[in-house]
Amino acid sequence: MANEFFDVLIIGAGLSGIGAACHLKKECPGKSFAILEGRQAIGGTWDLFRYPGIRSDSDMYTLGYDFKPWVNQKGIADGDDIRGYIQEAAQENDVESHIRFGHKVTGLNYSSADSLWTVDVEVNGEARQYRAQFVLSCTGYYNYNEGFTPEFDGREDFKGQVLHPQFWPEDLDYTGKKVVVIGSGATAVTLVPAMTDKAEKVTMLQRSPSYVISVPQMDPVIKFMRKIMPEKWVYKVTRGRNVTITLAIYNFCKKFPGLARKLLQKQVAAQLPKDFDMKHFTPKYNPWDERLCAVPNGDMFKAISKGKADVVTNHIDRFVENGILLKDGSTLEADIIITATGLKIQLLGGIDIKKDGEIIPMNEKMSYRGLMFQDVPNFGMIFGYTNASWTLKADLLAKWFCGLLKHMDHNGVRQVQPVNHGGSMETRPFVDMQSGYIARVADTLPRQGMEKPWKLYQNYFADMASLKLGKYDVDTLEYSNQVVTSEPRTA
Repeated sequence: MANEFFDVLIIGAGLSGIGAACHLKKECPGKSFAILEGRQAIGGTWDLFRYPGIRSDSDMYTLGYDFKPWVNQKGIADGDDIRGYIQEAAQENDVESHIRFGHKVTGLNYSSADSLWTVDVEVNGEARQYRAQFVLSCTGYYNYNEGFTPEFDGREDFKGQVLHPQFWPEDLDYTGKKVVVIGSGATAVTLVPAMTDKAEKVTMLQRSPSYVISVPQMDPVIKFMRKIMPEKWVYKVTRGRNVTITLAIYNFCKKFPGLARKLLQKQVAAQLPKDFDMKHFTPKYNPWDERLCAVPNGDMFKAISKGKADVVTNHIDRFVENGILLKDGSTLEADIIITATGLKIQLLGGIDIKKDGEIIPMNEKMSYRGLMFQDVPNFGMIFGYTNASWTLKADLLAKWFCGLLKHMDHNGVRQVQPVNHGGSMETRPFVDMQSGYIARVADTLPRQGMEKPWKLYQNYFADMASLKLGKYDVDTLEYSNQVVTSEPRTA
């Protein structure tokens, strides 16, 4: 049987993949496409993570799609609600029938001779191949099969349970237990207050503090607007307002780091007991060198004030029978230890990408407009913002991609690749943050340039203008029209 052919193959049925498919349906209705999803469900991150309190760390008026208003009362949403929202988007835009579940992509090979990708897929342990003119990776930025957990001496001595939030057991009973959460990022900040409902005590053990900011879970302004305005207007107005506020905070932190640090610490101190040691919320780095952690309605600070939660800043010496021995000689007792120590970063799903049988060194390639890559034809990757809601950029990139397809159809060409005619250019990391989980894999990631269109801007309004107004007929995009054999099409 001939390999199935599609105009576009999307890898991943998470927030980005479903969004891209919806845009493709609307903007390019004549294009055949399929979504290859390695798991058995829609939702990506929001289906995989099931730990207590799982929620967005961005407001849903900006994390939501630009074509589907968020109508839930909660601006900071629970994981179940976000998963349901993504499923609704797929249903409403007739995307579900295009998803191939249990299809794990294992390799990509582009043929210059016929301008087509061969996509290797594993389905129930069997190998399968597809052919496509374009491949769009929407695999997120981390390894779904493996979280990051450092090696802890004495782990086998601990008599309790050790687990990673990425693989939360459904039957975990932590009623009356002493729980230690190792970590200081968004996951730890979420887990600590959520588990105080049943646990005897929950302690966040951190090697170094992170910046946290209290945000309202429900916005009274939105509640008022809903009484006088249509839902679509409320969504657009709130989306624009929240993008502006988020960008203003980011720019303020970058321009005035000292003042930003004082203001962030002041809003935390105001919600904690007067005798609380603020060293636990005093990071060594500047605000937004790493991502800020959102605390909806200050729930973590409330748990600490009630004595149900605590924060310890120290280094781990080793695990012991009844908990964790710290470097200062004290022992932190625990029945359950949760290693909220981060994700294992993995762009492009860890897939081998080849051109004419030769591996493409993606860590040497510059990103083009944040979507395509230097000298890599007919290939794109959706990667959202690190300083704002992921979907804001995902929407912009998906629309630009659809525009590129229409431009190519109009001009009768089948292949496009970004090229740098300017010669060598100074580059910087694709993800320009100091977070440990980024630093660990920085040398494996693609690069970004220092000039347009190779430079990434963490600015929604600048990107919106650039991507919406940018032309496709430019010297940095090289088009060609290879002679190809007839391919069977799949609707």
